[in-house]
Amino acid sequence: MKIKILTLFPDMFTGFIHESIIKRAIEKGVVSVSLIDIREYSLDKHKHVDDTPCGGGAGMVMACDVVDRAIKANKSENSHIIMMTPQGAPYNQKKALELSKMDEIMIICGHYEGFDERIRSYVDEEISIGDFVLTGGEIPAMAISDSVIRLLDHAIREESHLDDSFSTGLLEYPQYTRPIEYDGMRVPEVLLSGNHKNIETFRKKESLRRTYLKRPDLLENYKLNKEEEKLLKEIIEEEKV
Repeated sequence: MKIKILTLFPDMFTGFIHESIIKRAIEKGVVSVSLIDIREYSLDKHKHVDDTPCGGGAGMVMACDVVDRAIKANKSENSHIIMMTPQGAPYNQKKALELSKMDEIMIICGHYEGFDERIRSYVDEEISIGDFVLTGGEIPAMAISDSVIRLLDHAIREESHLDDSFSTGLLEYPQYTRPIEYDGMRVPEVLLSGNHKNIETFRKKESLRRTYLKRPDLLENYKLNKEEEKLLKEIIEEEKV
């Protein structure tokens, strides 16, 4: 897979692509990450990429001609072009999985007061990582790239992400490791039993419990099977105590 990131600040991605899982995925050829400096496509001798907003107002607006040149110079026929903006569709695990199936995604990072409105005509979709505003699209671009790369074959072990929160529609069950007892808190005995069926049931129930307590909205669109219906009834009764 290819990920191309259009940004005014490519150095912000230095740590991102040279550390941990992302670095290993790049080294193994699972993914290539290209950082494209939008300033290189400015025809101004001072490399300006923005201008004052038409009609007046605070801040500066990224110019459509510069961004368009950057897109056209780097896109391929397989490019899926994404604009990072607070106005975009909320990002979620379903979208991460969808993007991970693509051959190439191009992510455009905004800055300053925002994009010239006409830039929207050159993109395939707009994405937001939440109802808040950042100084630019670089951090959201890293978040999306990270969430997509970890889903690629051979980036990490498949079983490491199959039970992730949101991957199944529920929050992930609690995890423990040694020491078995710490500060008066002990790992649940069922996880030490070696009984895989009981462990599976425990994890399923605790996944449902977490979702019920922390994100009940997720259960509205989740289709429970008979076992899960039984476990959820037990949870509701237990939480009443």
